[in-house]
This record gives sequence, C-alpha cells and structure tokens, in this order.
Amino acid sequence: MKYRNTYFLYLVLFSILFFSCTDGTINHKEINENALPLHSSMKKLSDIIVYDIFSPPVASRVYAYPSIAAYEVVAAFDEQYLSLASQIKHLEPTPKFDNSATINMSYAAVHAFNTVAKALIFSEDKMETHQLKVEKHYKDQGLTKKIIKESEEYGQKVAEHILAWSKGDMYNETRSYPKFDLNEDPARWKPTPPGYFDGIEPHWREIRPFVIENANQFAPPPPTPYDMTEGSTFYQELMEVYEVGKSADKEQQEIASFWDCNPFVMNVTGHVMHASKKITPGGHWMGITGLVAKKDSADFAKSAMSYALTSIALADGFISCWDEKYRSNLTRPETVINETIDEDWMPLLQTPPFPEYTSGHSVISRAAAVALTSIYGENFQFDDTVEIEYGLPMRSFDSFYAASEEAAVSRLYGGIHYRPAIEYGVVQGEQVGKYIINKLKLKE
Repeated sequence: MKYRNTYFLYLVLFSILFFSCTDGTINHKEINENALPLHSSMKKLSDIIVYDIFSPPVASRVYAYPSIAAYEVVAAFDEQYLSLASQIKHLEPTPKFDNSATINMSYAAVHAFNTVAKALIFSEDKMETHQLKVEKHYKDQGLTKKIIKESEEYGQKVAEHILAWSKGDMYNETRSYPKFDLNEDPARWKPTPPGYFDGIEPHWREIRPFVIENANQFAPPPPTPYDMTEGSTFYQELMEVYEVGKSADKEQQEIASFWDCNPFVMNVTGHVMHASKKITPGGHWMGITGLVAKKDSADFAKSAMSYALTSIALADGFISCWDEKYRSNLTRPETVINETIDEDWMPLLQTPPFPEYTSGHSVISRAAAVALTSIYGENFQFDDTVEIEYGLPMRSFDSFYAASEEAAVSRLYGGIHYRPAIEYGVVQGEQVGKYIINKLKLKE
C-alpha cells in the first residue's frame, strides 16, 4: 500500500499552483549519448516527485532505491563495478542473468530504475509514459525485439529484488505512527505560519539506513540551551538571525532563494491560500549529479554509480539529521522572534515544518558533496542550472564543497536556522559522507 505524506494531504485543502515540468524527452545533443536514457529517467523522477509533493526525507528514499536498482544491473554486467549486496544493509545478492548476449545492460538498468521508481510514486502514469519513450529510444538504436524483451525481463527481475528489499526498511510501519507531540515548553518546536503544518516525519530515525550503522551514529553536540536572558548565547544566536533577516543584501537574498528547495510553499493573499511546488533539497543535488556527469562525459556505468552513491549519501544524511531534529526538538527562530522580539518579523524563506536543529540542508548537502568529490575530484567546477526552471538564475561553483557551504549558510540568510544548526550540520554531513565512501567499494 502506498501512503501520501503530510504535504500531499493538504492538496485537498488548497488550490495548487503547478510549475510546468519537462516531459522527459531524451535529448540527443548531450555529449555521452549512452547515458542519456538514465539522465532522462532521473529528471522525470524529479519532476514527478515535485508534482506528487513528497517531503524531503521521503523524496530521498524515492531517489535511492531506483538508483541502486540501476547500479546493480551495471555491477552485474561490468566487472569494474562491485555489487552493493552485503555492503549496504540487508541487501542480498542481485539475481543473475541467463545470457548476457541477449541483454542490453543500459536498457535493463533503465528499465529497473523506472520500474522501482513507478512503485514508489503516486503518478504512475507519468513514469509509464516516460518508459514508452525510453523503449522507443532503444528500438531506434537498433535493439531487436528479443533483446528488448530479455533486457526488460532482467530489469524487472532486479527491480522486484530491490522492491522486496525496500519493504524491510520500516517505511510502511512508520506511516501509522503517532504525530509529533506538542506542549507548551517555549524551547520546543511548534508549527509555524502560514500553514501551521504538523511536524514532518517525526519517526524518520526508525527508517533503516543504507550504510551508516544507526541513526544516531553521528549525533552532533546538543543545541545551545534555550535562554532568552539578554546576552545569553542562545539570545545572541537568535538576534543574529533577526538582524540578518532585516539586513540581508541582494547576494544573500539570492543565495537563500536559490537553495530554498521547499517542496510546498504556501502563498497567502488575503483569505486565499495557494501553494507553489519546488524541487526538494535532495532533488537539487541529484540534479547536480546529472549535470556534472554530463560535463564529465561520464558513460552509463559511471553515471549510474554517481546517482547511486549520491542518493545513498542523501538518504543516510536525512536519517541522521532527522534523528537529531526530533531528539532536540528545538524551536524555530520565527517562533521565538514573533513571540518575544517582533511580532511582525518574517523570515525571507518560509519556515519548513519540522524542528530546527540540525539544518537538513547543511547535513545532506555536505554528505552529497563528499560523495561527488570522491568520484569527480576536489576542484570540479560546474554551473548549477537546476533551479532555472523554477525561475532562478544559474550559480557557478569551484567545487562540490563550495556549493555545500553556500547551501548551508543560505539557511541563515533565509532566516530559518540559528548558526549552530548550520555549522554542526556541516560536520554531521561530512561524517556521514566520509563514512559511506570509506565503507563502500564500488569499483575494482
């Protein structure tokens, strides 16, 4: 059974402003054409995640399993690449193929990716339509009916194997767990305007990690104790958010907006509410992964490895971060400022519906940066065009670490995090990312 997350439930309450999404058509002008169907499928999955309004933690799960499925097909065919079986939690060896001569590796991998993705989303028809385009692409490349059929059969076999494994990760069980418990403690997180949504995924720490040993393996130091005494450390941290929010310059505002990645922003005009949908923070980094793979002219296998490793880093990063969020349960700056400093103050960005510490952007961006650096190197320059379709201009970076630093500090500029959540979040993400790349062996 599929479950709709909290964001999705609010669709019945408000009219939705849909951003136009690409149709997933395969672009034959890219440098390394053999990887195009995989890039196209990842882009289509991102578009559907935006359309279906998955929360950031859930979206990371939706990215991880299809990416692993595609990679496992690659590892079955290419001896340079090693299976993730026995390297990540509870994954048994991938089924073997009968005859490699009648199976096209890339088509089998893309079919596995799309099949797993379709099982994890709501808009199945959109992925089915895309899969027909992928099949036509391979037929146009000259694949025979026999190779098409047997490639699909093997991709289906791998997909079913991955989906069976995914059912043991506690996702379905946590759908019925209780909501976040609110109380009157001023230090404790409470829902924020304008939507006043319940806390998103308060039990995400229960989700089975992919590589890290457990959710609290890299628990950061506790946040600064709540203390509104003028001059206290917490008070100073709060006032920094308040002052930055009032004085942010154009560049800081642009940085905050670029990395917003809030999948469900409520827009209020008088008594009317409508929502705008954006890519999730994990989706932004999966988009970066596709961009750099294309720039690097990465072939199909390297592209599949890039998506798999980055998606694992993101997924475990969210598990680690959410474990701390719902342990410390720290109130957001907007709440404290409105209640004690300035009732009219508003952050530049809309405060997302979950506790403050640590910063999710800081954790997952650094974990993804570590993963991508391990593949493409420390000084890989790239133009980040992921947000252009959401009306934001390109930003350029000299490295993945530089991008992750900007993503982290964007949350201070946006008025939604105190500085410790950002700084300790970066450390937490780096610990997660480095543990993963040191634990996994993907290539001989």
